[in-house]
Amino acid sequence: MVLPAKIFEITDDMDLDVMAQKLKDFHEEETYQTKEETTITLVSEIRKLRLTDDTLSGVFRKDYIRNRFYIDEFIETPTTERAPLWIKPFKEKTFMIVVAPSVARGVKKLLTSNVANKLSDVLFVRPWTIVEVRLPHETLKELHESNPQATRLIWFDEVDIPNIKKLCLAGEGLADTKLYNDYLDHGKIWYVVFENQKREIVVGITRNCVVTLFSKSTLNDFIKYITEDVLKLLV
Repeated sequence: MVLPAKIFEITDDMDLDVMAQKLKDFHEEETYQTKEETTITLVSEIRKLRLTDDTLSGVFRKDYIRNRFYIDEFIETPTTERAPLWIKPFKEKTFMIVVAPSVARGVKKLLTSNVANKLSDVLFVRPWTIVEVRLPHETLKELHESNPQATRLIWFDEVDIPNIKKLCLAGEGLADTKLYNDYLDHGKIWYVVFENQKREIVVGITRNCVVTLFSKSTLNDFIKYITEDVLKLLV
């Protein structure tokens, strides 16, 4: 199972019940005319909205046209993508977690800022009130060094070696302390894949807070891990 989620921060204050009302009323339609002159209605909306004491959850649904190449021509196919989302206050901040399909088109269309930008407009009637969050390089470094035996993979970016953009440690290289320190001298940790032994899952975390699940687990347990373990790294 490979399941990616991305964490955003909501920078303006708004009660969850007010957010729930605004998202409940959200429904957009646009028309698309195919090359055969057929008119299709494409819908964007929030479904399965649910408000508890400390969390607002729902599913962002968006229709779009996907072009497929079939027998020397492009076929226009209506497609619906769905992205489950959770909005949760945590200490003095409010975060939004968006889960996307594991296929590349789903990640590109829904995970990379489309949901955040649309909900920013819906909730606050202006852009950029829901923004990316960043983990410091030092936090990922501490995650690895607190239990090196649990780490499966480390990617480094911002590498100052000419003609090299990224460095990677995996397998036996992870046990090589000198090689690890050499990489730290020349780059910053961008991505760490490790086993969370308490929850018995393997996850990857990037500095821009994409959290990827690589183990068998339920969606609820994955979100519980993010809200209980990952969010505390951001405050």
